Amino acid sequence: GSRLLAQSAHWRLALLEVVHALCVDYGLSSLHLLLGDDADQAAAREHGLMLRDGVQFHWQNRSQLQPDATDWKSFDDFLASLRQDKRKKIRAEQRKVREASVRFRLEQGRDIQAGDWAFFYRCYRRTYLEHGNAPYLTPAFFARMADAMAENWLLFIAERDGEPIACSLIGLHLDDGGRPQVAYGRYWGALERVDCLHFDACYYQPLQWCIAHGVQRFEGGAQGEHKMARALVPSATWSAHWLAHPGFAKAVERFLDREKDGVAAYQDDLQQRSPFRVALRPPATDAD
Repeated sequence: GSRLLAQSAHWRLALLEVVHALCVDYGLSSLHLLLGDDADQAAAREHGLMLRDGVQFHWQNRSQLQPDATDWKSFDDFLASLRQDKRKKIRAEQRKVREASVRFRLEQGRDIQAGDWAFFYRCYRRTYLEHGNAPYLTPAFFARMADAMAENWLLFIAERDGEPIACSLIGLHLDDGGRPQVAYGRYWGALERVDCLHFDACYYQPLQWCIAHGVQRFEGGAQGEHKMARALVPSATWSAHWLAHPGFAKAVERFLDREKDGVAAYQDDLQQRSPFRVALRPPATDAD
């Protein structure tokens, strides 16, 4: 999404110039613009920031990967497009969750009750603490989201014998008509260990919902080649950077020149391992 909130290329560039000047005035060591849109990238390039290519793994609906095709009609339709080994793996992982007597309850928007939010935060907090980190979002933050941006959230709650044991929270980007266009994952947490529950809660349940609602893209978080086994394909990303120290900036610039070729080769290698029976790939962008 846009990081430079301006209405034209002229003012977008002017905004970036002011931000850069403030960094210099304040004696800051660096400026970083991450995961912006194409217009942001054009402004960053014109201003002379160092651009860095990257890769994330996103699920894209079929029309995004193959422009002359229609979107998948169902999760089974989607699975049928995958290679047999990938399709078999996903079905086996979902079967393990069902055999553990786990079922999912989906709540959306204002149907997410206060008790559901409280259970989510309990799971969220536990996950961070288990990884040695303090949770950086507070209950007050999620309370404000439930009040002011309720329709932008989906909550998948895994239950066993009617008791919640895990959940994943998905953010939604809506168009002007309130229709979901992009889904973003995910905050996740569990109070019990169930084999393959993470994959079902964080990938398969959201993907089923995305297909049913015509969502065009699901971003399941940064990094992770293992996501390709769940049909999240490599997608180009970019970032822009300014470093105050001239020597450090020059060294990073030399590194980025070498890294660019490496990232391109990495993407080509990943495309050879497509999870689809017929290779599909996102259309090229300026970052490719």
